[in-house]
Amino acid sequence: MHTDRNALFEKLWQNYRSVTPSAAKIHRILGAEEGHAIINDHIALRTFNLSPVGLDALAEHFLALGYREGGEYHFKGKKLYARHYEHADPEAPRVFISELLTEQCSPELQATVKTLVAGMMKEQVAADDFLYSGRHWDLDYDTYRKLLEESEYAAWLAAWGYRANHFTVSVNRLQNYETVADINQLLKDNGFTVNASGGEVKGSPEDLLEQSSTMADRVPVQFRDRETTIPSCFYEFALRYRNPDGHLYNGFVAASADKIFESTNAGM
Repeated sequence: MHTDRNALFEKLWQNYRSVTPSAAKIHRILGAEEGHAIINDHIALRTFNLSPVGLDALAEHFLALGYREGGEYHFKGKKLYARHYEHADPEAPRVFISELLTEQCSPELQATVKTLVAGMMKEQVAADDFLYSGRHWDLDYDTYRKLLEESEYAAWLAAWGYRANHFTVSVNRLQNYETVADINQLLKDNGFTVNASGGEVKGSPEDLLEQSSTMADRVPVQFRDRETTIPSCFYEFALRYRNPDGHLYNGFVAASADKIFESTNAGM
């Protein structure tokens, strides 16, 4: 496992950027080239709740870097369970890891996913590069489509494997923008589609967290039998408010996260 947090996040970033062409453009419009710092609030990772790739196995990579467990979240409609991890160092990005509760899904989906992960070894999951290693299984387009009919999350994970599903700009740390609504307007002015599920701004000052996101880029993926263009990853924006004790809120809001997941919807 990585012993250097910055090295891990840099690898995750490069891997994410390779399938998210909009990320570099968003950095440009936020002024990165003029030297404006763009700080990552958190990343998100997806997995199945099956051995050896369950949530806890992914979390080990961060626990080894001094992270600690934060809140837990339930998404009944999407059949997901999630936890976030945070670090004592305020510069460390938070990490949001979710897993599909496969036993709540159809027998067909369960069988498909079991087949996908059947060849995975614990050593692979513990390897330094696992969190940005992509897909570890063979997948044909028809299987992807069938998964998509039942669970967008399962289909995305089957197609993309292990990588950051999104990075998140900390709006608190931007120099030229103060609100999530300002960011959304900037994105739309530059031709991006903002995820409007549940409203373009998700959450509120009362929730201590406001979020928005782009809809995922669409890039070509090689399936066993064809190459086709599907949603890849997206960029999120988060504005955190202070708790009564004066510290910035570190957690997540399940109702908002539920809608953020839809940023990768394929729009069949």
